[in-house]
Order: sequence, then structure tokens, then C-alpha cells
Amino acid sequence: MENTVVPEDDGFPIRTFGPWTSVKLDYLRRYIYMFETSMRDKPWRQRNYIDLFAGSGKYREDKNGPVLSGSALIALDTEHPFTNLFLADNSSENVEALKARCKSSTSQVKYYTGDANKIVDDVVKDLAAVDARRIAGKWSSLNLAFLDPDGLELEWTTITKLASRYTMDLIIYYSQYGLNKNFKNCYEIKSETVIDRFFGNVGWRSIYEKWKMKSPISGIHRELMDFYKDNLCQLGYEDVFDENLGTEPLMRNTKQAPLYRLVFASKHKRGHEFWNEVIKRDKYGQGKLL
Repeated sequence: MENTVVPEDDGFPIRTFGPWTSVKLDYLRRYIYMFETSMRDKPWRQRNYIDLFAGSGKYREDKNGPVLSGSALIALDTEHPFTNLFLADNSSENVEALKARCKSSTSQVKYYTGDANKIVDDVVKDLAAVDARRIAGKWSSLNLAFLDPDGLELEWTTITKLASRYTMDLIIYYSQYGLNKNFKNCYEIKSETVIDRFFGNVGWRSIYEKWKMKSPISGIHRELMDFYKDNLCQLGYEDVFDENLGTEPLMRNTKQAPLYRLVFASKHKRGHEFWNEVIKRDKYGQGKLL
């Protein structure tokens, strides 16, 4: 296998992220394995992976550390391959690196360059093209979208467009740090803000109003994630309540400060069964931590 696919330095761009990134990607890796292993023998004509913030495909945890596979290569290198991969990034340099790194794929891979919130229209159009007929009243493809920006770049309109596909599981980056950093300024701005676009409306403002004078403010995120998930329910996603409030694993920095969570959404309970099994432990074998 060429070193463009395996986690080695191949001369193409490699970004550096903290060790929390490998924790996040381990959740993705294990969910993909369950998703593909359980569904490969079912009567789905297509199994599609969508990654709108795919990066270059490889990363390091420090500048001299080992090279690791990013989300796109994890999806590409799964034991039971997806039929199609739809990979996007805002950087043309990253997309060219993805093309080189995925060229040996047995799956069909389509690439997009640009703002995820704009090129999603092309992605949905191309999904429809490989999903042109129904079987027994259901869409003939099964889809998984991993939506992993650096901060608050993901807009709600993008979620609604992806959700228009009948079977579309979502793993969504929820930037706890980014929200904390921007709450005050965005709350004081009366025109549309990045947080308004993230949640899709101004409902977050009334939640922040109740919490803005409290210390610590971290408790706001349970209420905000429930608000976000309520909005997902309006798009047809299952409302699955977890009494332990542990369905959104939290990634922390090296000082244990909260960074971000992963919000999962599926229109079928089977997807939530997979996710709840995956998040019983992290990559180090530790159980759920709220």
C-alpha cells in the first residue's frame, strides 16, 4: 500500500492538532466500523460517507510526532468500505492532498473545494444522483456525515440540507470553547451572528440570558445541546433521552479544560444503539465522563 494512504509522511500537507483529536477520531472510527459491519449485508444499494471539513487526510499531535490518519482516511480504510465518499475542504491545497491520498481507493470518491455551507448543495445533488430510486418506500442509500469544523463554521442550513436525505446519520462537532468565547459579543449584537447561524435561530439567546450572570457558565451547554437536538427532531431525527446525560462525549485539552463535544443524530433507534455502544468508553478505555 502506498504511503499516501498509510499514516506516514508523504510530502503532502499535515496539520498539527492536540491529543484530544485522536480521542474524537477514535469515536468516529468505531462508529464507522459498527455502521459498515452491521449494514453491509442489508439491502442498501449505496453506503455513503460525507465529510465537509475533511482537511488533508493526515495530522500529527505535535510537529515531530508520528503521522496519524484523519477522518477521511479512517473512512476510506475501514474494513468494509463505503460505496461512495464525498470529501470537501475550504483549502484547495488540502483537497489536492486528499486526491493524492485517496487515489488507490476501491470506493468512488468525489471531491469539493469551498465553504461547506455552500458546496453542501452540490453534495446533496450528487447524493441524489446515486440514490435515484426507492426500495420499499425507503431511500436506497445509507449515509453518514461527519461534520467537524475548527470552530463555529458549520451553519444550521447545512444540517437541514443533509437531513433532506432519508437515511442520514450525523456526527456533529459542538464547539463548547468556541461558544463560550463568543457568547457575550454575539448576544450584544442584534443582527445575525455566527452563533445564530450555528443554531439556526435566536433561541439560544434566551437560554444565555438565564445563564450569563452565573459562574461557572458551563452548565449552559446541557440546555443548549438539548435545544440543538430539539431542532434536529424537527428534521425527523429520533429524540433519544439518556438519563446519564452522556450521549455527547466531551473532548478536553491537556489542562482538562472543555473544548468540544460530539452530537450524534439518527432517524432510527438502531443508529443510537450503535452510538451508545461506541461511547461507553474512549480510546483509553475510560467510561463516560460528563
